[in-house]
Amino acid sequence: MRRSVFAATVSAAALLASAGIASAQSAELSIGANHQGTLDAQDPATSEDEGQYRYEDFTVRARAGQRLEATMRAEDFDAYLEIFGPTGTESLAQDDDGLGEGTHSRLRYTVPDNGVYRLRARTLSGLDGGAYTLTLTERPAPPPAPRPTAIRIDAPVPGTLADTDPEGDDEARYDAYSFRARAGQRFALSLASDDFDPVVRVGRMERGSFIELGMNDDAASGGLNSYLVFNAPRAGEYIVRATPIQAEGLGAYTLTLGDAPPPLTVQPLTLGSTVTGELATTDGINDGGVRADAYRIVASSGQRIEARLNSDVFDAYLELFDASGASVDQDDDGGDKGTDSKLTFTLGDDDPYVLQVRAIGDTLLGAYTLAATEAAADPVPSALPFASVVQGEITTGDPSDDESRNYDAYSFTGTEGNRVQIVMRSGDFDTYLQISHGGRAFEALISDDDGLGEGTDSRLNYSLPETGEYVIRASPLGSDAKGLYSIELTDRGPQPATGSIVIGATARGTLTDRDAIADDGSYYDAYAVQVAEGEKLRITMVSNDFDAFVEVGSEKDNAFESLASDDDGLSDTHAKLEWEPETSGTYIIRARSFAQGQLGAYALTVERKP
Repeated sequence: MRRSVFAATVSAAALLASAGIASAQSAELSIGANHQGTLDAQDPATSEDEGQYRYEDFTVRARAGQRLEATMRAEDFDAYLEIFGPTGTESLAQDDDGLGEGTHSRLRYTVPDNGVYRLRARTLSGLDGGAYTLTLTERPAPPPAPRPTAIRIDAPVPGTLADTDPEGDDEARYDAYSFRARAGQRFALSLASDDFDPVVRVGRMERGSFIELGMNDDAASGGLNSYLVFNAPRAGEYIVRATPIQAEGLGAYTLTLGDAPPPLTVQPLTLGSTVTGELATTDGINDGGVRADAYRIVASSGQRIEARLNSDVFDAYLELFDASGASVDQDDDGGDKGTDSKLTFTLGDDDPYVLQVRAIGDTLLGAYTLAATEAAADPVPSALPFASVVQGEITTGDPSDDESRNYDAYSFTGTEGNRVQIVMRSGDFDTYLQISHGGRAFEALISDDDGLGEGTDSRLNYSLPETGEYVIRASPLGSDAKGLYSIELTDRGPQPATGSIVIGATARGTLTDRDAIADDGSYYDAYAVQVAEGEKLRITMVSNDFDAFVEVGSEKDNAFESLASDDDGLSDTHAKLEWEPETSGTYIIRARSFAQGQLGAYALTVERKP
């Protein structure tokens, strides 16, 4: 049957859900409350791109220093808890199985500031929820911990973590040490142990609570020991905690506080130049605790740079830092040889960027060459005709992307709503396809690695969001692969029109490569169904040919808004979705495959839930 065209957009509500932003209608959860809830199709869910899960958000009013404990128990799904700050979408703390009773969660968090926080009760993954119990309590003040032991610069302290030591919010035992610092003073903290995986933490005590300002698990030089360079933000007393990464870690350790090495001397590096250098024992030590040379990139905002680091002596490593000192890109083995590095990056502003040159592995010193050039502009793509197989070859002379993959570029003109299919095959390498708007900086709209389902060949299906020129990048998946390939572009025409189904009926259909294409490139058939408010439906989809995935939603402003979905609710490959609409109306059921390229027969049944 023919089916209607759906533009490749999502509603504002779906975007909010996929970004992890809570609805303004979140219920308030008081400290001491015991909430009985259910995660079902009426609750928001994140998108597939974000890793799907279903959730409910609760606002929590808390004051600085409060020690909160949230417990979530669920028998039908793996419970997961997160807490978010008054603003922002990054979780401050999270827990999966912290209760130690299977799949139940317990999240402990000490509130740093007065405000309204968001507690998210969710599934660990997937949209299959169920009943749950959520409790929120305030933990009592911890028993007074022993006064931290004073630690002096360059005086290593041997210690032992035992089960009699105090424990932090993560239930890991710790020993505490104190030192005083001037504003801006830099320190280096190292924590070594042969008995457990050590973590060094530094912070301040505020209102009786430890407020962490920095931490390190594994030093850049390798191994499990910790190394942290800390810059004191203001004068006063600071606390160091020696602790394991896992709660059960106990044993002997050595903690050392030292003056941090001075910042690396930064040399200018002009685009188009090549520098011969050497990592030597006289070089500075970076904030990761290893010898490094540093170079300032002299370039402008928007320039795309390519840096190559080669050495016959050591395994080369490049890292790029922005003006704030944050690492923005790094590469280990992207160069022409297995141990050389190549880093490609588009500068975001005119502030100076710094390249650090260092080594990894056993040999950490020796000679090297560093070259920096302005990466070639994106090549003019070759026109790729429809319905023709084109032969090509990836070579070292081809342009490379920001992941150091050489690629060939092709262009075509498409019509809004039409479906295109691109197939790339190679016997020499694992293929990779991307598609972007033409006439703009390349930004992948969709990509595919092994969608053909025949090993390492690719098949990318996409419904075009607008009329105009598009650019295809055909490349290996890995940065070091080269060789021959073939590519074929097919126009499948507009999306088929929506069919219809009535409650109590079963539709038997077949997914083919001429069916409609979802945003993720999978095929689907669409059915319209009339549902009354409060009418509870059970939708099942069975297929012996592919992994079935059923989705229900509504069409709004020529876009499909997903309201509920299920993958394996009936069995490992068959779907079952129980759903109740908020209002009466016409809804769309998509009978689709879970992954790209899956085809075959299916049966879709829509019935009232008993």
